[in-house]
Amino acid sequence: MPERSLAARTVPSRRPCLTAVLRMAGLRPTRQRVALAELLFGGAHRHVSAEQLHTEANSAHVNVSLATIYNTLHQFRSAGLLREVAVDASRSYFDTDTSDHHHFYIEDEQRVIDIPSSSIVIQNLPEPPPGMAVTHVDVVIRVRKEV
Repeated sequence: MPERSLAARTVPSRRPCLTAVLRMAGLRPTRQRVALAELLFGGAHRHVSAEQLHTEANSAHVNVSLATIYNTLHQFRSAGLLREVAVDASRSYFDTDTSDHHHFYIEDEQRVIDIPSSSIVIQNLPEPPPGMAVTHVDVVIRVRKEV
């Protein structure tokens, strides 16, 4: 008998709920999407890279490639289930909290933490190009430990 994923064993009641959430977001609830959703949304809000999620999936015996992880994270983002936090041109984290807030990126630890939106005041934004509207402003403040 194949071993069930850790997420499926520890949170069996979440599966029907996550299946419904994926359907409402316009995504077919495939076995891999549901398993990854269990890993992502099974606890508190958090920030995760594709590589971190791939490691967690392997530990939970979810057989999925890194390419599928990337595709699924981007599908979840497009469906509004995740926010992408780009910390540089080659590194992104995915945030399970889609509310309006900002982030610190701790360079030494390669970790992202939340900043409440009320902590930052955005003003004097330039006018967007004709026919465009500002939809969101993301602030990522890079920090490192003082030496």
